[in-house]
Amino acid sequence: MIPVEKSKQYTAEITAVMSDGRGVARIDGYTVFVPYTVAGDTARFTVTETKPRFASARLEEIVSPSADRVTPACGAYTECGGCQLMHMSYEAQLREKRAVIENAMRRIGGFDNFKLAGMTGMDNPFRYRNKMIFQTGGADEPLCGFYKKGSRSVTAIDDCLLGDEINGDIIRAVLDYMRKTGVPSYDGKNGLIRGIFTRKSVCTGEIMVVIPVNARSLPRTDELVKNLRAVSGKITSVILNVNTKSGAVALGNKNIALFGKNTITDSLCGVKFEISPQSFYQINPVQTEKLYRKAVELAAPNGKNVMDIYCGIGTISLCAAETAEKVIGIEIVERAVKDARRNAEINGIKNAFFYAGDAEKLVPRMLKDGERADTVILDPPRKGSDALTLAAIADAAPERIVYVSCNPATLARDAKYLAGRGYAIKEAHGFDMFPHTAHVETVIQMMRE
Repeated sequence: MIPVEKSKQYTAEITAVMSDGRGVARIDGYTVFVPYTVAGDTARFTVTETKPRFASARLEEIVSPSADRVTPACGAYTECGGCQLMHMSYEAQLREKRAVIENAMRRIGGFDNFKLAGMTGMDNPFRYRNKMIFQTGGADEPLCGFYKKGSRSVTAIDDCLLGDEINGDIIRAVLDYMRKTGVPSYDGKNGLIRGIFTRKSVCTGEIMVVIPVNARSLPRTDELVKNLRAVSGKITSVILNVNTKSGAVALGNKNIALFGKNTITDSLCGVKFEISPQSFYQINPVQTEKLYRKAVELAAPNGKNVMDIYCGIGTISLCAAETAEKVIGIEIVERAVKDARRNAEINGIKNAFFYAGDAEKLVPRMLKDGERADTVILDPPRKGSDALTLAAIADAAPERIVYVSCNPATLARDAKYLAGRGYAIKEAHGFDMFPHTAHVETVIQMMRE
C-alpha cells in the first residue's frame, strides 16, 4: 500500500540526490522525489503524482536547511529549465556527481569496488559556456530566454550566468531589431525568428551570432547587422540560419553570412579548429582541455594506431595524432567529417584520416578488412555505443580502450559488456563539464587482460 496521497503535504528529511538533481525523501520506506532539495534538508512538500514504487512532489518549504544549501545566484533558477543544482554549494555538486558515476558503475556495471581516481571541478563554475542557444517568444512583445521547466513557454532572461556577459547585449540588440521592424518570433507554427545562437572562441575572442529563422530571408537585415556590430568589435560573424522544419531542432542546414565569415577559429590542446554553426564542439573549453589531455594520456598513442569512434569534428583524434602512428576517426555526421578533414589540413596533420558512416556498420567492416587498432577511443552520444560496435572492438582485441562518456548509466552498461569480453577498468576520472546542471563527464581506461 502506498503510504502517501496525491495533493497532501508531508514533511521529511532529504537523504540523497538523484542523477537528475531531485532530492530523495523516504516515508515509511516509500520514495518521494522532491526538486530543489539537498541531502540534509528537512522539507515540506506536496505530493503531485504517485506510482507503485515512487512519488513526485512539489517543494513547499525548507523547514531546516542542509549545510550544503545555498541561495541560487540566478533569479530565474526555479523557472528556467537550464540548471538543476544551483541550490547546492559547488562542493556538494561535485560530491553528488562523483556519487552518481560511482553508483552507476557499481549498480549497473557490476563493478563492486569502483572508485574514481579524481573528480575535476572548476575554479570558477560560472561564465564557462562558449555556446548558448536562446529561444525567442512573445506574441505581442518579443522576448528571449530559455524554456520553462517542462514547458515550451519561454522565460525571459537577459543574461545567463553560465555564458559570456556579452550575450545580454546581443539579446537586447536582436530584440531591438525585432521591435523596430515588426519581425515576429516563431511560435512553433508561425513567425520568423526562432532564437539567438552564439559561439565564442576563447583563443581568438571571436564571437559568432546565428539567427535561426523559419524562412529563407529576413527583412532589413542591414539593421540587424548594424545593431549587432554596435555591441562589440569581437562579433566577427552574423549568420542567418534557414530552418523551416517543424519541431525543436535548433538549426537547419543552410547558413547565409550576413556579415563576416561562416566560421570562427578556436584551439584545444594546441590544435586549431574551425567551428561552424553546426559543429559539435565542447561547450566548456577550460574543462575540455583537462578532459582531452587525460583521455589522450590514458590512450597512450605513442607510435600506435588509434581508432577514434564517434569522433565529431576530430577534436580528440587530432590531439592524439601528435604522437600516434596513425589515427582513424569515424563519425556518422558527414558535415562533421568534412570539418575534421579540414581541421587536420589547417594543422598540417597528415596521419589522421576520417570516415563518415554508422559506427555499428563501418567499424566491424574496417576491422574485418584488416584495419589495426592498438587503442580505441569511444566518445558516443548519451545513448552510449551499440552492441555491434562493441562486439567488433572486442573481436579486434586492442590493447586498451578509452571511453569518454556524458552518461554514467550507458557508460556502466557498455563497460560491463567489455568486461565480459576480457577488459578490466584500470583508471577512471570524473570531469564537471557542466556546473550547476545534473550532467557529468567521465573517462575510463580499460585494458585487455
